[in-house]
Amino acid sequence: MSRVCELTGKGPMTGNNVSHANNKTRRRFLPNLNDVTLQSETLGRGVKLRISASALRSVDHRGGLDKFLAKAKDIELSVNAQKIKKEIQKAQADKA
Repeated sequence: MSRVCELTGKGPMTGNNVSHANNKTRRRFLPNLNDVTLQSETLGRGVKLRISASALRSVDHRGGLDKFLAKAKDIELSVNAQKIKKEIQKAQADKA
């Protein structure tokens, strides 16, 4: 499993550990990923995703998974999230 958020595309970053003696060694900053099940109102079911804690806050702020995916860029989304976005768009088009 790659350490990349499925909704925002956040991945590991690199930097330095700096000691008291000012020695620098390389390190990785990993995103805070969580396995969550988000409810889709349009599909009427839960969707399992591996997303960062900041992405989870963004989903809540925008009003749910459906609204978050509607505004999200396809480049940032994982293949799984792109499929879910298309399912939601199709379901909304059928409803209208």
